[in-house]
Amino acid sequence: MHAAAVTIQAPAKLNLSLAVLERRADGFHEIESLMAAVDLADTLSLTTGGSPGIRLAVQFAGPLATPRGRPLARDVPTDTTNLVVRAVAALASEAGMEPALDIELVKRIPSGAGLGGGSSDAAAGLAAAAELWKLDWPRARLAEIGGRIGSDVPWFFAGGAAVAAGRGERILPVESLMPLFAVIACPPEGLSTAAVYQACTPSWARASEAAALAAALAAGDLHTALPLLSNDLEPPARRLSPEVDRLLADLARAGGLCPRLTGSGSACFTLCRTQAEARGIAARLAALEDDGRPRWPLVEVVRVGGQRPPPPGCAA
Repeated sequence: MHAAAVTIQAPAKLNLSLAVLERRADGFHEIESLMAAVDLADTLSLTTGGSPGIRLAVQFAGPLATPRGRPLARDVPTDTTNLVVRAVAALASEAGMEPALDIELVKRIPSGAGLGGGSSDAAAGLAAAAELWKLDWPRARLAEIGGRIGSDVPWFFAGGAAVAAGRGERILPVESLMPLFAVIACPPEGLSTAAVYQACTPSWARASEAAALAAALAAGDLHTALPLLSNDLEPPARRLSPEVDRLLADLARAGGLCPRLTGSGSACFTLCRTQAEARGIAARLAALEDDGRPRWPLVEVVRVGGQRPPPPGCAA
């Protein structure tokens, strides 16, 4: 087989809402969450050829490659515990083929931040490998394989925004959201998703709020949308990490509207109407220091909403 290559972007996501409804008999939690892709992204390059096997190399770029962001360049495994390797191996098994694949992963999304970097990388790896191997499988089939790897993986086949339900495998696409910007900031330490969920008290009180939030943002009604921004994992994350509590307070003092935790944290965000507003908040947040060191190692202005084309290598 001649060598061939595909390069693909793996975007981060924000949980604009996240309701934890109940703990299921299978050990997972029933959730409803409106998630939106942002333009902070990892890059995967997959190349076929060479000896059999799946080989992964990781490097850091963007904010994670700077002295300021270096605390967030956490170890990313390159063996079979990495979601990308597991996803591509599962696809090869499903297709009945022996892979000979080299993967280069350039990380810009910090791990343990609730931004979905690992799940997005897995989804991108599935889409890119499917294109390389000319499988032409429907997105739904790739998403089903991804769902075996991680609960958030299927969402990344939906496009720009969608509501995730069940344990995350039921995806309800949202046609579009009003164009928005966000400021994302991250403490030096990450949080364990399992620990945050374990400390959460499920409740059906916020059931259906994700759909209401999606409708408000699709209509451009930010006034109605802001009170619906919520995350049931935020209280336990604040208890487990005082830095999350501190970051949310700093975002509010910098001018953020209803700052929230994303996913299980530890990253937090605030939505902004304009890029200029976002840049002003980001500048104030980035200027904060403790003992001469930046208080928050990652402060990013990102674009949220709009529409994103489906990943390559996927039929509808």
